Amino acid sequence: MTKAKSTTPRLTAQRKLELYRATRAPDAPIGELLRQAGLHLDDLREIEQTIESASLAALKVKGRHGRLPTDVTPERLLQLEQELQEKTTALAELSVAYTLLEKKERVVWPTSPPANGSRRRRSR
Repeated sequence: MTKAKSTTPRLTAQRKLELYRATRAPDAPIGELLRQAGLHLDDLREIEQTIESASLAALKVKGRHGRLPTDVTPERLLQLEQELQEKTTALAELSVAYTLLEKKERVVWPTSPPANGSRRRRSR
């Protein structure tokens, strides 16, 4: 016995986007569109949420923060190189200080006591 083929086309990403766009119109027959796609209102809400969150993520990536300056003056380049050198030196100094602090703490703190909290006494 073979299964009957579904009359609704496969719901690809492209079809979901088309459905989303079709339901955005003020007078869109949402119920009819959902019936034709074989979906429920909850499915549409999920599609809407996915599209809107993906849109926000894409807009954030293309935001102003990702743009690089088109021209950099030699003075600005020297200033940036100097800042980089100062930060690299400060990071190296902090790394040395942290390492020394770790070593000092290992010397000050004795090894941990036995797990049961006391030493076993020998019986005589």
